[in-house]
Amino acid sequence: MTIRKTRREFLEDSMFAAAAAAAFAAPTSLIAAEKQSKSPNEKLHVAVVGLNGRGNAHIGGFTNRDDIIITHLCDVDSKFHESKVEGVAKRQDGHKPKFETDIRKVLDDPSVDIVSIATPNHLHSLQAIWALQAGKDVYVEKPVSHNVSEGRRVVEAARKYERICQAGTQSRSNPGMIEAIEFVHSGKIGDVKVARGLCYKPRKSIGPKGNYEPPKTVDYNLWLGPAQMQPVTRPQFHYDWHWQMPFGNGDLGNQGIHQMDLARWGLNANELSNAVISYGGRFGYEDAGTTPNTQVVVHDYGDRSLVFEVRGLVYDKKLKESSVSYKGSKIGVIFEGTDGYVVMTTYHSGSAFDKDGNKIRDFNGGGDQNHYNNFVEAVRSREVDHLNGDILEGHLSSALCHTGLISYQMGEQVSPAECLERMEAIKTTENVRATMERVQDHLRDNGVNIDSEGVTLGPMLAFDPKSETFIGNEKADQYLSRDYRKGFEVPAEGKV
Repeated sequence: MTIRKTRREFLEDSMFAAAAAAAFAAPTSLIAAEKQSKSPNEKLHVAVVGLNGRGNAHIGGFTNRDDIIITHLCDVDSKFHESKVEGVAKRQDGHKPKFETDIRKVLDDPSVDIVSIATPNHLHSLQAIWALQAGKDVYVEKPVSHNVSEGRRVVEAARKYERICQAGTQSRSNPGMIEAIEFVHSGKIGDVKVARGLCYKPRKSIGPKGNYEPPKTVDYNLWLGPAQMQPVTRPQFHYDWHWQMPFGNGDLGNQGIHQMDLARWGLNANELSNAVISYGGRFGYEDAGTTPNTQVVVHDYGDRSLVFEVRGLVYDKKLKESSVSYKGSKIGVIFEGTDGYVVMTTYHSGSAFDKDGNKIRDFNGGGDQNHYNNFVEAVRSREVDHLNGDILEGHLSSALCHTGLISYQMGEQVSPAECLERMEAIKTTENVRATMERVQDHLRDNGVNIDSEGVTLGPMLAFDPKSETFIGNEKADQYLSRDYRKGFEVPAEGKV
């Protein structure tokens, strides 16, 4: 797909009336002054939104290029103002970016070409849509959405406004990973029946639930964005939102989205699954978190399965290997074929084995810079097909995380024996018994009495990949979107 329109043409084609309330209006650059696309010799102007965490990687990825200048930094926490501005200035010959706390002020500036989003999950889709509506090209962190519906709206907006939009699933630009996926697709390990994503990443308790004050430097209204007004219930304000459902998606949508994306890519699955089921729990401690720290998700693709395993308890080196890794991988993806298997242990490296476990070959090579380079090159060429992580790919992989969480959220407490019985009654290509035995090993090794505590087992939910809704299940459909706060609504279908 080639995008050939200049910003002048974009603005002429997309003029519409301004929103009503000025405080919550869409950026005025939706109806801003005309601006032509830049020539290959001109520097692209970038705004990085969200500076605590992945935003640092975004800053590095763009300042590493000579054809980019970061003109704006944006974060709802003003404590980052001076240090981040000075840090960026040092990387780009003294040019100081302007600092804003409200992304809408950034989008009002017609000089901004690219908006790079690294804010909390619940803000990703709305901010991406605002930026696309404002005529900006967008790089948005994973997961690209907080729920299934809003992810599709970002895709809709990118296509409608003919913008380049890349998801932050950087493994797709790593040569080692590209070679591995091509190897899997070539049939050299036979028919792949199971793609297994792993996130064995220790996560400690986030502390007791209570009523806490947000930092004084944070504009809490802007931080909440689409989420309903609510008190802070976790001791650490930043980052630990990952483990609370209104803002994050647990490790399935934090670390796990990378491996979910690779698993889907390796399966050549270009749509969502036909059905999904999940089980797990938040074990080992009682805290302010509401997402599972141990979870298994099984996506049914008919003759293939995509399985995801999250194990987040803090183990030590004395524990047996079966509890802390699988086939040598802790955070990675495994493609299980009829004639062998491929194990990817990092974002860019791994090995292929025959069915007897003999190594066939290695894969290696990569780095995050590749993904930023790929994005900028697509912005220059206006060729969507040149993107390694187009927003559609980001949406599909993020949505697989969301539907897995939906099954879990709809679950009931059952014994391990009942969980296994129900899982085995579902006919998939996955060895559910072996997987559950590994989960039980992990829990017992960490002092969890799984027999007395039980597990949360969700229902098997039939899904229509075309409409991206559940089949005959209105309750499950309610989880596909959220109740948006006034002034921060994600547009409905067809209204981006």
